[in-house]
Amino acid sequence: MSATAPRPGDAPAPQRMLAIYLNDHLAAATGGVELARRMVQEHGGSAHGKELRDLSAAIAQDRAALLRFMADLDVPPRRYKIYAAWLGEKVGRAKPNGRLLRRSGLTLLVELEAMRLGVQGKILLWRTLHRAAAVDPRLDSEQLLHLLSRAEDQLISLDSLHAKAATAVSPLADAQQQAPASTP
Repeated sequence: MSATAPRPGDAPAPQRMLAIYLNDHLAAATGGVELARRMVQEHGGSAHGKELRDLSAAIAQDRAALLRFMADLDVPPRRYKIYAAWLGEKVGRAKPNGRLLRRSGLTLLVELEAMRLGVQGKILLWRTLHRAAAVDPRLDSEQLLHLLSRAEDQLISLDSLHAKAATAVSPLADAQQQAPASTP
């Protein structure tokens, strides 16, 4: 039995697979940008505000870079995936957090974990495209190395923010605050 014949207008299999791969990353990047913006809105005035604003700006720039690579590779953005990711981020806000009408400290912790997962995926995307740059002149290897380095820096920032947020919601943090100071 032979494989089904391609339909008119179908891209060759490798280009179609590339389009799916890049559009899936674009959808994730869209959700990441929305989540980062919301985190800035919620925590921009906190001690972590500057770091969150810097992360948000870099994540938005990374999404724009992905769109440019997609254009260079003749991969059109699939709007339905972008809209689904945008909506998914909005729906994700309704997750239970132990409080009925307001956010808890756990919300920031979970959001930072989600952001970290997204950045890890982005690192893998930039690595994959960097490898492809060796055989595809449409990809800028130096720019991909820059994006990879920036994503690795984002992981460091997210880890630092996560450690601070985890300490703030830890049961041990409450015990430390309530315990009288002792002198040795």
